[in-house]
Amino acid sequence: MLLQIPDVLSAEQLATARDLLRDAPWQTGSLSAGRQAIQAKNNQQLPLDCEASRFVSEAVVRAVETSPLFLTAALPKRIFAPRINRYGGDTPAYGEHVDNAIRFEPGTGERVRTDISCTVFLNDPADYDGGELRVRDTYGSRGVKLPAGHAVLYPGTSVHEVTPVTRGWRTACFFWIESLVRSDEQRRLLFDFDMALMRLRESHGDDASTVTLSGTYHNLLRMWATT
Repeated sequence: MLLQIPDVLSAEQLATARDLLRDAPWQTGSLSAGRQAIQAKNNQQLPLDCEASRFVSEAVVRAVETSPLFLTAALPKRIFAPRINRYGGDTPAYGEHVDNAIRFEPGTGERVRTDISCTVFLNDPADYDGGELRVRDTYGSRGVKLPAGHAVLYPGTSVHEVTPVTRGWRTACFFWIESLVRSDEQRRLLFDFDMALMRLRESHGDDASTVTLSGTYHNLLRMWATT
C-alpha cells in the first residue's frame, strides 16, 4: 500500500528546519548503506546527533504518533529513529534498491524490522527538478513528489529509487516502521476496513451493525498482530 499523509509538519516547523539545515554538517550517505545499497546510493546524510537531525526527527515522531491516518495505516509497533538526507550536485540520486529487512538502533542495538518505509518531504517540488521517489509494486512503478511537510508510506519490501536531481536540492526525512501486522496485504485489508467503518459511523452513527463490524476489525487485528 502506498499512502500519502498531508501536513505531517507545520509551516512553522518547516521554517525552523530550513534554518537549521542551512549550515548542517552533511556527510556522504554511503556511511549508512548496506552492501547492496552502497552500489546505488549517491546522496548526503546528516549525523544523528546534530541539531537539525534532532529537531526534525523529534518533530516527525511526535507528529506521526498523533496522526490517526498514520496510526491506522501503519499500526506501528516500533519506529526506527528518523534520518535526514538530501540529493543534488554531485550526489543526485539513489538507484533501485530494497531496504535492509532489519535495522539496528544506534546506541541500544535494538532490532527493528522494516515493514514500512516513510519519507517526509522537507522542501517543495518547485525547489528542484527530478528527485522523484519511484516505488515499484504489482501495478508497475509509481512516482511520488510531494509538498514540504507531506509524507508517503510504502511497503519496505518494495523496490524503489530516487531519480536524479538535475537542479537544486531535494531534502527529506526518512524512517522505517515495524508494524504490529507484518503482512502488507493484511495491513491494507485492515486499513480499508477501518476507513469504511469510520465513514459508516459518520453517516449513520453507531448501531448494532457498526458495533459488530468494529468487533470483527479488532478480532482480525488480534488474529494477525504480533506484540
